Amino acid sequence: MIIPKKRRRLVKLSEISPYGCSAPESFNSIEPSLKMIAGSYYIPKYNESKPLGEDSHFICAEKQIFGVADGVGGWAKKGIDPGEYARELMESSVFAIEDKPEGGVNPMVVLNEAFLNTEAQGSSTACILTLKGDVLHAVNIGDSGFVVIRGWKIVYKSPVQHRRFNCPLQLGNWRDNPSMAEELKVGVIPGDIVVAGTDGLFDNLYESEIEELVFRGIHVQRNFPAELASTIAKFALINSMDRLAVCPFTIAAQEAGLEFMGGKIDDITVVVAYIGSSPN
Repeated sequence: MIIPKKRRRLVKLSEISPYGCSAPESFNSIEPSLKMIAGSYYIPKYNESKPLGEDSHFICAEKQIFGVADGVGGWAKKGIDPGEYARELMESSVFAIEDKPEGGVNPMVVLNEAFLNTEAQGSSTACILTLKGDVLHAVNIGDSGFVVIRGWKIVYKSPVQHRRFNCPLQLGNWRDNPSMAEELKVGVIPGDIVVAGTDGLFDNLYESEIEELVFRGIHVQRNFPAELASTIAKFALINSMDRLAVCPFTIAAQEAGLEFMGGKIDDITVVVAYIGSSPN
């Protein structure tokens, strides 16, 4: 089904950062019980002609929401920069958030409005999350996603939407629309850690590796969210460049009948959010 798009002129950011939003990195739940403090790190895969890479993301403090997107690389074969769609989708998400009341941000509504107002060629996966009270609300399409870590163990991982190996569901031109996305709700408690990212993260690190990095980063090194996001992203990068590594992508490729070894060279976006009690 083709959904007609609203035509609204967007402010074009010619030098937009891959971060998508320059808002502060901490935000409080509208409910006084919990707060979420978030930070991010982005490593675009090396391409001299496309220095911004194919991922994009944003963190917005006022409306307690963040999101990640991954432009689908196959568009490069058609002469289209895959990152254009992802960046405009995240840019449009920020516009969609602006007119929403505090405490009333619905990630699905944001994603739908962003989709309708994104006019770039291409397509992208997307995951948008917000904290309301003690519940994490998320909408996800494709193979970006998030995990919730409690007591140093992953207690929840968002499901992946694939048509087939290495072909995720994706918003965009002649592709899927937000009706295909999954709405997710996950209860959280103080001390939980949310790690969100694009497939460049989850294809190159096992869950056990993410758990270990979070434990070391918080318990041993006492990292802030942005520092921990940087550490996780850099470990994913190391695995992606290792031609002998056995990563989640390696196993998935072999299960699909492909002869493949090593990590998956890709853009890597990581957002880390700490869940804590809000001062009264």
